[in-house]
Amino acid sequence: MLLKRLIICLDIRDGKVTKGVRFIDNREVGDPVELARRYYEEGVDEMVFYDIAASAEGRPIDIEMVRGVARQIFIPFTVGGGLGSLADMRRVLLAGAEKVSLNSLAVRDPGIIRQGAREFGGQCVVLGLDAKRRDGDPRFPSGCEVVIRGGRTPMGLDVVEWAKRAADLGAGEICLNSIDADGARDGYDLDITRRVAEAVPVPVVASGGAGKVGHLRDVLTLGGADAALIASLAHIDGRTSRDIKRELRELGVPMRQ
Repeated sequence: MLLKRLIICLDIRDGKVTKGVRFIDNREVGDPVELARRYYEEGVDEMVFYDIAASAEGRPIDIEMVRGVARQIFIPFTVGGGLGSLADMRRVLLAGAEKVSLNSLAVRDPGIIRQGAREFGGQCVVLGLDAKRRDGDPRFPSGCEVVIRGGRTPMGLDVVEWAKRAADLGAGEICLNSIDADGARDGYDLDITRRVAEAVPVPVVASGGAGKVGHLRDVLTLGGADAALIASLAHIDGRTSRDIKRELRELGVPMRQ
């Protein structure tokens, strides 16, 4: 039986981890290196670090932060935000990250996915996909539109079609974030998660909406996700990954030890 993964997301702004609701009203919650070490010791399977302002501000990712994290943890971690070229991706991977997340860059230049997969291997290339609900709009059969630049710019792309294309280009994983659910803590968007998971042959990480352990159970079973990404449960509630995974196993979800 395929084991599910628990991933903690750390959104970085001005060198600090922040948490917002639907990409706005962010507040600081701590130092990324210190939090990474704590979450690693508490048993999380993987981590994701997003510099949420880098693309919008036109600046590169903080490589020293990546190196600092790599010195403290010994589990896979992904880095995204401010990546503008293969050279940027290489710097992040050489600094210690196992994966890079491409979002805005991939939409503007889809060929970068194929180039990255050929250069570093598809397992290193994650498509970060921010989805905005567009129910009833015939342009978006899945009910969701792709948006970039931290939710600022709609792209006129259907989420499922873009996910399929990215997988065809070589993306080894898709991290699907529902902007409408992000930080609201009312549960993941099960519908779009299931649609994407059924449409692509690569793992799908569900992001946006976790407010209780039952939400993770739902998206990992009913939503078909291979992994669940959390933020508020760790940053705000102080829940440990070890306890969350134990509860999920008690609910019948096969989690990594």
